Amino acid sequence: MQIQVVKSKIHRVKVTGADLNYIGSITIDESLMKASNLIEGEKVSIVNINNGERFETYVITGARDSGEITLNGPAARKVQTGDIIIIISYATLDFEEAKTFKPWLVFPNENDNSLK
Repeated sequence: MQIQVVKSKIHRVKVTGADLNYIGSITIDESLMKASNLIEGEKVSIVNINNGERFETYVITGARDSGEITLNGPAARKVQTGDIIIIISYATLDFEEAKTFKPWLVFPNENDNSLK
């Protein structure tokens, strides 16, 4: 049996931009991506703390150490600049492997999205 478990999580990060006219996705600071083991193109779930919205999109790499968290395309309608969101990705693992799997959890500074 296989189950889905949390693979990566960026907990409580501030949205720095929303670009409705971009192709789509979420742009994430490369440093945050590396710390949370996310890769470009990876599917992520977004949870907006401010309004309760939940949606899925994919990752685009942003400039390293920029603090950028920009929702692009239709996802831009689900957030406002300054909202606090959680970014989560999942992995499918064998049940026994999942019991010992340790996800990459990142808790950035909410004021500037930097790593603590």
